[in-house]
Amino acid sequence: MLRALISALGWRGGIQGCAFSSRQPHLTPTGLLSATELISHWTAVFEKRGIPEARESSEYIVAHVLGAKTFQGLRPGLLTQPLTRWQLRYIQELSSYRLQRMPVQYILGEWDFHGLSLKMVPPVFIPRPETEELVEWVLEEVTQRPHVVGAHGGPLILEVGCGSGAISLSLLSKLPESQVIAVDKGEAAICLTHENAQRLQLQDRIRIIPLDVTLEQNWVHLLPWSPVDLVISNPPYVFHRDMEQLAPEILSYEDPTALDGGEEGMDIITHILALAPRLLKDSGSIFLEVDPRHPELIGSWLQSRPDLSLNLVAVRRDFCGRPRFLHIRRSEP
Repeated sequence: MLRALISALGWRGGIQGCAFSSRQPHLTPTGLLSATELISHWTAVFEKRGIPEARESSEYIVAHVLGAKTFQGLRPGLLTQPLTRWQLRYIQELSSYRLQRMPVQYILGEWDFHGLSLKMVPPVFIPRPETEELVEWVLEEVTQRPHVVGAHGGPLILEVGCGSGAISLSLLSKLPESQVIAVDKGEAAICLTHENAQRLQLQDRIRIIPLDVTLEQNWVHLLPWSPVDLVISNPPYVFHRDMEQLAPEILSYEDPTALDGGEEGMDIITHILALAPRLLKDSGSIFLEVDPRHPELIGSWLQSRPDLSLNLVAVRRDFCGRPRFLHIRRSEP
C-alpha cells in the first residue's frame, strides 16, 4: 500500500534545488514504448535496487508524465499506445530521482490531501495520510457538536506548524464560514502555504504568520486575533532516539526539525499546550496528532500543570489502530 509508504516516508516535495548523485542514471531499454511496458520495466528496476513500493512508484511517475494523477486514472487507450521520445526521457529522468530514494511527492511536485491538490516543494513537510483523519475528526466535532465553535458562525482556527497548509486549507475548504491563522517558523513553509492558499483561492480567509512558538515572547503577536475556537497541530513528535531509524527518504530529504520532537517527542507539544490557554476561548479545543506513546505522557503532563486548565477529553486511533489523535479542551472558568 502506498499509504503505508507515505506514512513511513517524510514527504516534503519538489525536485528543484535538490542535490543529486552524479551516478549515471539507469537507461530505459529500446523497444519499451507503452505505459504498461514502462511500468513493468521500472517496477523491476526499483525492486532490484530495493526501492519501497516499487510498482506504485513507477505507476505514479508514468501517470504523471501522461497527464494523470494515478495509473487508474489513465484512459485505457493510453496504456498501450507508443510513448513519445520526450515522454520516455521524462519518465527516465523522474525514475532516476526515485532510484536516489527521493519521495514520489517531491518528484511530482504536488500531492492530493483531503481532496485538495497541493504543491509540494522541499524542505516543507509533506502531509501523511493519518493527518487526513485528524482533519476528519475536527470537521466531525465542528459540524456535529456546536459547542466546539459557539454561536457566532464558523470557527476561528489557529494551526501551529502549517507546513504546506494542508490542514488549514482542508478545513477552510470544508467550513465556508471559518477563518484560519496559520503559523510556522520556516520561511519555506510560510511561502508554500501562501502559494497553496492562492492556488485554491482561499487566501482571503487565512492569515499566515512566521512565528516560532518555542520563543516565549512570540505568543503576544497572536493576541490581536484571539480568542480562537480551535488550536490544531501536527507537530514534530518523533522521539529523538528514533530519528536514526527513519527511512532513507526521510533522512535524506526531510527537514529534521519538522520531525524531531526531542527526548520524548514532546518538546514542541508542551510549548503548544502552554501557549494555547492564552489564546483559546473558554471551552476551546486543541486537536493534536501525536506518537502512540504520547496520550499517556501528555495526560500525565497536563495533570502536573493544573494552572493551564486543560483536560484530555478524547483519544482517537488511526487507520492502523494506534492511538494517534488527541482532543484537549480548556476548562470553563
